[in-house]
Amino acid sequence: MNNKFTEKMLEKLRTDVKKEMGEKRYNHTLEVEKMAIRLSEIYAPDKIPTLRAAALLHDVTKERSTEEHIAICEKAGLVVSEAERKAPKMFHSKTAALVIPEKYPEFAVPELVEAVRYHTTGKANMNIIEKIIYLADYIDMSRSFEDCVALRKYFFDFDFENASEEDKIAHLRETLIRSYDYTIRGLLEDGKYINDNTFEARNFLILER
Repeated sequence: MNNKFTEKMLEKLRTDVKKEMGEKRYNHTLEVEKMAIRLSEIYAPDKIPTLRAAALLHDVTKERSTEEHIAICEKAGLVVSEAERKAPKMFHSKTAALVIPEKYPEFAVPELVEAVRYHTTGKANMNIIEKIIYLADYIDMSRSFEDCVALRKYFFDFDFENASEEDKIAHLRETLIRSYDYTIRGLLEDGKYINDNTFEARNFLILER
C-alpha cells in the first residue's frame, strides 16, 4: 500500500479544498473521492491514497473566473491559446494542476498532478491513475446527466467478481471509449469546440483494442 498520503493529510486536504468551492462543488468532490476508491479497489488498490488526493484536488480551481485562470497560466509561463479562451470550462484542469505545487506542495507528485491535469479531456496513453480520476469524475453518484447515468450503469453492470484481470482492463477501455463518444457527440450537437486531447484519447483506445 502506498502510504505516502496519510489519513491525517487527506483529512486536512479535504478541509482546505472546501474553502475553495461552494457546497454543490464540494459535495461533488467528495463523491468523486468515493468513486475513486471504488475504482481503485478494482484496478489499483495500491494507489488508493494517491487517487483520493487527486480526487479531492481535481476541481480545486473550478470556481475561479476566466481572468484568474488566464493569470495562473501566464504566471506559469504558459501561453493561453485562442481555442482555450473559447472553451473556458477546460481551464480548471490545467490551473488545478498548476496550483498544486504552490498551494499543496506535499501532494505535488507527478502521477497525481498529471491525473488532475487531464481529468476533463483525457489524453492518449493514459495510465491507470489518470483513467480512474477521469472516470470517477464522469460517473460519481452526484452526476444525474443522462450520459453519466448511462455510463455508470454500463460500467457497474459488468460481472467483476467472475472476470479475469484482462477482461476487467478491456471493460475499462470500452467504458472510456463510450465516455468519449458521449462527450464528442454532445459537443458536436451543441456546436462547441472539442479539445484535441479528447480525440487522441479515444483514438488511442480504439487502436489498443
